[in-house]
Amino acid sequence: MTLTVWLGFLLASILIAVTPGPGAVISMSTGMRHGYWSALTAILGLQTAILAHLLIVALGLGAVLAASETAFLLVKFFGAAYLVWLGIQKWRAPAIPVDANAPVVRRRGLFLQGVLVNLTNPKAIIFIAALVPQFVDPVQAQVPQYLVIATTLCLTDLAVMSGYALAAVHLGRWLHDPAAIRLQNRFFGGLFVSAGALLVVSSRPS
Repeated sequence: MTLTVWLGFLLASILIAVTPGPGAVISMSTGMRHGYWSALTAILGLQTAILAHLLIVALGLGAVLAASETAFLLVKFFGAAYLVWLGIQKWRAPAIPVDANAPVVRRRGLFLQGVLVNLTNPKAIIFIAALVPQFVDPVQAQVPQYLVIATTLCLTDLAVMSGYALAAVHLGRWLHDPAAIRLQNRFFGGLFVSAGALLVVSSRPS
């Protein structure tokens, strides 16, 4: 991959990452409530799902999802249902102040949430399927190119999601009032439900 092609892909990766979506919501909500290191666990889950998307595209399965209306709808509705479920759980979460008495967070659960949030978004798979082939030279070896693409996409997303989480951490320092905690839970719960609803009503990417 030439430097010019890589810079073009880097710019596209940045634009994709900074666009607010379910990944940004889970990064911010976890960072605000549990701190950056817990948020990083969820963010690493997001990156794992991105790698899975790239593998799907590399194997040609992304084209199958793009061509099959039934497969696309099944994945889309499952992903939307999961986001709505996360929103309901966040909405109903107890208003416990952020302090030493807060319950211990299970990192494995946060990682799995991150994986599922990105993995159950069929538009993400199709978007990557439409974007990535434009930067892959079919004449050259495929594996090194996909390694460069995977590294660039994941590191860019990791940096942007970390920025979202760290910004939320500073806001989270003020959350010692149960009323503020309750408001934050309902705000992010509403965002998750809204993201699920938007996924349901959204059309297939062209």
